[in-house]
Order: sequence, then C-alpha cells, then structure tokens
Amino acid sequence: MVRWGMQKHILDTDKMKIATAAYDMDFLPDWQAYENKITRWVTEAVGQGADLLVFPEYGAMELATLEGRESAADLEQSLHAVAKHIPAADKLHAKLAQEHQVYILAASAPVFVADRPSNRARFFGPSGQMLEQDKQIMTRFEREDWNVVSDGPLQIFDTALGKIGILICYDSEFPLLGRALEEADLILVPSCTDALSGYWRVRIGAMARALENQCVTVMASTVGDCDWSPAVDENVGAGGVFGPPDRGFPDTGVIALGQLNVPGWTYAEVNLSMVQAARNSGAQFNRRHWADQEGREKPAAILPLR
Repeated sequence: MVRWGMQKHILDTDKMKIATAAYDMDFLPDWQAYENKITRWVTEAVGQGADLLVFPEYGAMELATLEGRESAADLEQSLHAVAKHIPAADKLHAKLAQEHQVYILAASAPVFVADRPSNRARFFGPSGQMLEQDKQIMTRFEREDWNVVSDGPLQIFDTALGKIGILICYDSEFPLLGRALEEADLILVPSCTDALSGYWRVRIGAMARALENQCVTVMASTVGDCDWSPAVDENVGAGGVFGPPDRGFPDTGVIALGQLNVPGWTYAEVNLSMVQAARNSGAQFNRRHWADQEGREKPAAILPLR
C-alpha cells in the first residue's frame, strides 16, 4: 500500500463529494487552450464542493494535437506527441490540486518507461504530490495496433479520503485484479470506449467489483468524436458512481449516473462508513466469503446428459 504524504487535510468525517467526468477531447490550438480547459473543469467541480475529481482513460490524447494534425493522426507519432507534454500537464494538475486542496486523478496517457509506452494514470494529492498507476492488461487495440505495454503493479493509495485503488478501463473486467484491491474503500475506473457495448462492459465490470469488494467504484469516460485521431476517434460513455446493492446503498447499486455521451461532471456524495457497514453487517458478505471459492474454482467436469 502506498501511503500518501499528507494523511489528513479535508475530512473529519467519512463523507466526501466525488466528481467524475464524461470528458470530450478537443483539437487544441496551443498549450494555453489546454491549460484553460483543465483549469475550467477543475474549477467547476471544486465550485460544486468536490473533494475527489476523476478524469478518464486516454483523455490526455488531445495533447497530441499540439504537435499538429499529422502527428495526431499517426498512431505511433501520437504516442510520442502526448508523452512529450505529460511533464507540463503533471505540473498543471499538481498546481490545481494544491491550490484547491483536492485529489485529482488526471486523464491517463502513454508514458515511455522503455522502448514502448505504458498507459499511466497519475494521481495528485492536495500537497501537490503525484503517484502513478499503470494499466495492467492491454486491450486488443493496445496490443495489436499500438504496442502499449504494462509496467508497474497495482497499488492502493492511503489518502485522507480513504484507501483508493485504480483499475484502468479493461482492468475493471478482471475479478482477480479487483480482488488485489480488496482493502480499497474506493476503486477509480477511468475508461475510454468506442462503442456502447464497450461502455457497458466497463460499467458492468465496475459494478461487479463494487459487489465483490463491497466498496464504491467510480467510472469516468471519454465522450464525443475526434476525427483527428485513429486511436480515440469515437468515444461513448458517461460518468457513474456505484456501490454494492446492500445496506445503506441504493437497491440498484447505482449511486449516481450521468447522461450518456453528454460532456460534464457527474457528482455523488459518499459516506465511507457505509462501506464498512456493508462489510461488517450487510445482507451478504461477498468480500469475506471470497475464500470459499478456493477448491471450487477448478474447471468443472463435463458430464454427458442425453
């Protein structure tokens, strides 16, 4: 578990307000346009009282446009174009987190750690400190076309808002990755999907992880069309906050849900004491009973029945 530098800054209770994005990417004329945009998004969420702001997977791909349309339109060049601007983007997010005393999960981006890039989310605390989480399992597009690779392991960030883990998009669809974050109170799920089916795969994954871990999951999405990019040309999604359909949570497990494909923030007020209540005295104990699967998860025998 990664312990955050500042253990207390905002909350004296378990309550928090979450803002999760349905984020539309732009063709940026210059760096100032990007800085103005991110500042505007953060300022709006802070104005609504948000303590935690969650941007989506690959939302940083709009930075490729700063190198021109030709670079943005080329799969390989776009990776390097975005990576070039990530240090400056990180400084901006750190400044905003510190200025407003909030936590910000920046939109993930390709970051080169060796010959090939990793899909990396950067998480900023109110001190301006930054910690990182890499995507673990690549989609077919990332593997076969883009050659994006996995790097660092899963981590849990111990913050003043609670223990927070991150499953980037496709990672949320794998139960064992979710189980690795069983100590997390919240799991953030930044996503980028190009079809309604993809959105639902990630949303179902996020809701399943909330059920299994009896925690809160927070899904952010990219939305809209980007004709300048073959990587993020079509985007379908919405912001959403989910919990286990159990004690203290909505019967549907849906705490908050944004309108599909409409850019903007979705807000949710969450009391993490509900997470502990569900884990300690819920109607069911999915998290506690996980180990009961051991010995039963072997491939089932196939029996003939005529």
